[in-house]
Amino acid sequence: MSATDLVMDKSSVYKRIINLRAEIARLREEYHIKNTPSVTDDVYDSLSRELRSLLKAHPEFADQSAPENRVAGKPLDKFKKVKHKVRMLSLNDVFSYEELYDWEKRVKKLLPLDVKFSYFCEVKFDGLAVSLIYEKGKFVRGATRGDGFIGEDITENLKTIYSIPLSLLPPYPKYLEVRGEALLSKKTLEKLNKENAKEGKTLFANTRNAAAGSLRQLDPKLAAERQLDFRAWDIILKEDIKSHWEKHQLLRKLGFKVGDDEERCQNISEVILFIKKFEKIRPDFSYGTDGVVICIDETSLQNTLGIVGKAPRYTVAFKYPAERATTIVKDIMVNVGRTGVLTPLAIFEPTLVAGSTVSKATLHNPDQIERLGLKIGDTVVIEKAGDVIPKVLEVLVSMRTGKEKKFKMPERCPACGEKIEKKEVSEKKEKSVAYYCANKKCPAKNERYLEHFVAVFEIYEVGPKILRRFKDEGLITDAADIFSLEKSDISILERFGDKSAENIIEEIKMKRKISFGRFLWALGILHVGEETARDLAINFGSFEKLSKASIEEINDIENIGPAVSQSVYEFFRDKSSLAFIEKLKKNGVVIEKAEKIKSGKFSGMTFVLTGTIAGMAREIAKERIIANGGKVSGSVSKNTSYVVAGKDPGSKYTDAQKLGVKILSEAEFLKML
Repeated sequence: MSATDLVMDKSSVYKRIINLRAEIARLREEYHIKNTPSVTDDVYDSLSRELRSLLKAHPEFADQSAPENRVAGKPLDKFKKVKHKVRMLSLNDVFSYEELYDWEKRVKKLLPLDVKFSYFCEVKFDGLAVSLIYEKGKFVRGATRGDGFIGEDITENLKTIYSIPLSLLPPYPKYLEVRGEALLSKKTLEKLNKENAKEGKTLFANTRNAAAGSLRQLDPKLAAERQLDFRAWDIILKEDIKSHWEKHQLLRKLGFKVGDDEERCQNISEVILFIKKFEKIRPDFSYGTDGVVICIDETSLQNTLGIVGKAPRYTVAFKYPAERATTIVKDIMVNVGRTGVLTPLAIFEPTLVAGSTVSKATLHNPDQIERLGLKIGDTVVIEKAGDVIPKVLEVLVSMRTGKEKKFKMPERCPACGEKIEKKEVSEKKEKSVAYYCANKKCPAKNERYLEHFVAVFEIYEVGPKILRRFKDEGLITDAADIFSLEKSDISILERFGDKSAENIIEEIKMKRKISFGRFLWALGILHVGEETARDLAINFGSFEKLSKASIEEINDIENIGPAVSQSVYEFFRDKSSLAFIEKLKKNGVVIEKAEKIKSGKFSGMTFVLTGTIAGMAREIAKERIIANGGKVSGSVSKNTSYVVAGKDPGSKYTDAQKLGVKILSEAEFLKML
């Protein structure tokens, strides 16, 4: 969130800063001292970013003794305390290429105009930073970073890590300090968590948490069982080395493992290419990592640039777009959907998450708001993975100021002013959790339905703005009218020419023929989404058979319950619905019959698709599964046969792992086809 965009007086800004400092300090203690983080790194980074933004806009509230100016963590009493000869620092973060260029500009201002320099890029491992001391080539002491000045002596535990050499390869200096990251692989983390789950123990939140917990065991045998690894990234007090790249070469010669993914770059453009290159392999990377470390390669210039606060000026960490972030809920609005459902929508400050800026997230229904305990004015954690719609995950109650307001659902439809109601969703007369507008002619319902209709028919030339224009001009009153439009109707409108009118009409003509399943989905029947529409089409085969089906016949279909059956049955008994369908047919819409699939290689199997499948559109993959007798579901359950995981899989991948459902790679799925 761009906190400086918030409309706050100085008093409110100061209170927010104090609140942020307290919450960040609490989270640091959880993360670095107790090793029991309650939020993800993304949430912590988001809060820290907001604090920095506020302090940049209001430097009068800066405090050198505040938590943000200290390296996180303090030594535990159970370990011997160790003073570092040279302070162990943290890194400043950048979250975009623009911020990376800004860092370069600041660096150049501090250096002479004629000085040329290069960059060194390496992976930012997500582990526990440690310092290793060698005397006469022998490993004599290892310590955690602690607060940067004083750490914890964990020498015996570090000796259990095979990739930390106990003796250096010659030639070596009399005294050497090496710094690096103690790591746990993703594979080992998965194994540990499976064992912990069986024994009823708390699961590790991430690889960093597991590595830190392992090295803080008093018994070195327990640390040894965790199969930790180590990657070196710096040498301290070795003045004859001219570049960071040379440090890495020397580390390798001395017997240390150094990250394989590293590169010297001549400019920021090359740095960005490295960042993009690693981003592609990052999902399959063996260790946890949240970014790339970029530094000025020349050590003489590093010394010139020096340190400010807790971080060196010559180094930054580029963080990949977080899937979670924090923001403030400014308001909660209510939208009216195509079925008349009223959906509360959280409105917040434009917030960067998962690589894009979002300003709203669905809250689904009043019950969800109640479960979250959400109030207007709350600081919340939002999540957006890839193309998934953003959602509010939790409320940071500790960030409340006392001025937050409780949300109240409106008593009437915000679009038409008519009464709202809850619908019966079962034979037991149970009511829905959502509210609906009872007015069939509600303008908001009709507008959303039009947008839904053209999207299902894939009439891409006709977007929401064009639909509104056609309605305002009286060219259409319902979706069926779209198929009666002519070029002359559109070309005379302001800002529409012959070419654009021709494109629209051609697109409409091309999309007149539609499969029975997609036609049912386009009709906007209450409770009937894409998967349900497909099931209905496969089981009944034609519009005529479905329109005459009884509730019992509809209810006999697997995955279709009483509420859906009732809704479908009533839709085909409604005269206005039947008249609309006849109008569509009259205007040239052709509904293709769906052949009932009797058997195939996937008979009795249910598939769930997640991520992007290379070389095959999601819709084609679904059609191929159904053509082979299988079913495609939108969610993972114990009845799921396979989850097909493409590139950048979402939460369905995790659900499959939890339920023990077989996960197919793209190659395995294509081989089955």
